[in-house]
Amino acid sequence: MKIGLALSGGGIKGAAHIGVIKALEENNIKIDILAGTSSGSIVAVLYAMGYTIDEIFKLFKEFAKVLVDSSPMYFIMSARKNKSFLPEGTRSGENIEIAVRQVGDYKRIRNFKELKMPVAIPAVDIKTGKEFVFTNSVKDKENYIKEADISKAVRASCSFPGIYAPCKYKGYKFLDGGVLNNIPADEAKQLGADKVIAIRFSEPVEDVNMSMYTIILRALNIMIDKIADEKLKCSDYILDLNMGKMGILDIRKLDYCYEFRI
Repeated sequence: MKIGLALSGGGIKGAAHIGVIKALEENNIKIDILAGTSSGSIVAVLYAMGYTIDEIFKLFKEFAKVLVDSSPMYFIMSARKNKSFLPEGTRSGENIEIAVRQVGDYKRIRNFKELKMPVAIPAVDIKTGKEFVFTNSVKDKENYIKEADISKAVRASCSFPGIYAPCKYKGYKFLDGGVLNNIPADEAKQLGADKVIAIRFSEPVEDVNMSMYTIILRALNIMIDKIADEKLKCSDYILDLNMGKMGILDIRKLDYCYEFRI
């Protein structure tokens, strides 16, 4: 029986994915297939490259620094100084692509076909409004992109609207995969998983002193969650992690997320 793991997007909460994988390993549950969106895609490719849990967490901490350096508040404070403004987003996302390429080069892995297990990473083309999936699957589907650099796929799936500019790739302009598929349980099934474990993040919502940015982000999350509910129907088990209120880029909570237990 093949076990698939669907890793949702959620900024630094993605560290919790690493803790879940560690718990599965400790209970002798072998992961055969991975599907990850946004920060979930980072964990998915690191694991598929053959990094250990401890190594993945250390690397994820470094990736978190890259994500924070692209936050709206950081940009507002530093845009004039470093002249990094882009009309489509506060950062190009190239720093994520470079970081993924570096960790891949250490393992001599750059292309999806070189990964050690089936992996799927969703992204959304802003021009057509369609979901595309970077993968090493043997299946041929209209929306599957194969033979791609892993670093480009992760950058595309992490291109959160307003923070990163869309990722340009072969005529496409990709946004964060979470826009249409934040919990890609369906893709884990498509890759041949008999049973799919999906990880979902939830948090309490406080209706007090919400800033304009918080309201916009909350509205986007409501839409994303509605779509995710449909994708979750493809999962067999759902781990709903409510780690309390925290910002998606609050790196002070990384250890807390990694060590979180239901």
